[in-house]
Amino acid sequence: MNLVVPIKGASHTTVSAVTPKGSVKMPIAAAPREETAVFAGGCFWGMEAVFEHIKGVSNVVSGFSGDNQATANYEKVSSGNTQHAESVKITYNSSQISYRKLLEIYFLVAHDPTQLNRQGPDIGSQYRSVIFFVNDQQKQMAQAYIAELKGAHIFPKPVVTQLIALKGFYPAEEYHQNFAAHHPNHPYIVRYDLPKLQRLRETFPLLYKK
Repeated sequence: MNLVVPIKGASHTTVSAVTPKGSVKMPIAAAPREETAVFAGGCFWGMEAVFEHIKGVSNVVSGFSGDNQATANYEKVSSGNTQHAESVKITYNSSQISYRKLLEIYFLVAHDPTQLNRQGPDIGSQYRSVIFFVNDQQKQMAQAYIAELKGAHIFPKPVVTQLIALKGFYPAEEYHQNFAAHHPNHPYIVRYDLPKLQRLRETFPLLYKK
């Protein structure tokens, strides 16, 4: 799928330095604005791999959201008996990439938002499609974008993505972090996640970083 819903580009602001009378005012670049996004949509290996290759993203962590810290470990979450979803916490510079653009990548590349409580071969509520919004602005932007997707009939089936306020994010065990980068030949990565990176390169070539 290579259809992208048109969006307004992210703005880049500059600020003028205060200078003594008679001197030249030189514009200075706005300070980096680090913000956080938390998405869930299937195995966090693939989600992490996709967003690690986005310009403007400085860090991606695989983990769990939706339940409490006591249940935030892979063994309990993978049993399907918690309220957690495998998630990724994305730290990004909003002067370089907008939350809206991250939403596009999330819906059009990182996962299939029409699959209920599963993603590909992974079945269970821990693999559900969820946006854990950190503020009302993120919630409103996600709601508006989902409405656009529905209105444009981008997907043949209804979008089932949940919108839930973020109450906590708990990093997964160390061996899950950067899994695709460390294990590019793992059968699961080759079968399910490398195609996502190829789709990312094709759909958002200007945002792709190696």
